[in-house]
Amino acid sequence: MKLSRRDALGLALGGVAASLLPARAMADAAADAIAAFTGGAAPGEGGLTLTAPEIAENGNTVPVSVDAPGAVSIMLLASGNPTPQVATFNFGPAAGSQMASTRIRLSKTQDVVAIAKMADGSFVQASSTVKVTIGGCGG
Repeated sequence: MKLSRRDALGLALGGVAASLLPARAMADAAADAIAAFTGGAAPGEGGLTLTAPEIAENGNTVPVSVDAPGAVSIMLLASGNPTPQVATFNFGPAAGSQMASTRIRLSKTQDVVAIAKMADGSFVQASSTVKVTIGGCGG
C-alpha cells in the first residue's frame, strides 16, 4: 500500500482527534452522573457540609465527610477520576443523622463534589478542591 503525504497527514490528524475524545468523555461523565442523580434539576447551595483536606499527600486515601441534615441521599463525586462517581449514601427514616465519612482515591488535583437530595425533593451541592501530591489511581 502506498501512502501519499496527504493520506499520512489525514491519518495523523485522525489519531490526534481520537486521542482527545476520552478527555471530553471524562469531563462529561461527572456532569452526566449529576444529571442522572438530580433528574436534570439544578442543585442549590447551602444545607450541605463537605469536609475534605486542602492538600492530600497521597491520593490513595483521602478522608472525606459529608453532612446534610434532612437529606434522603447524598452522592459523592471526584470529577477528575476516570470513574467520577465515588459513593451514594441513602438514609432511611430510622437514620439518626444524615452524615457519612469515607476515604476515597483521587488520581490528581481535582474537585470533590457532594450533592444531597433533601426530603422535600430539592437538591443542594457543595464542592472542595483537593490538591494531590502523589496520585492514587495509577498516576
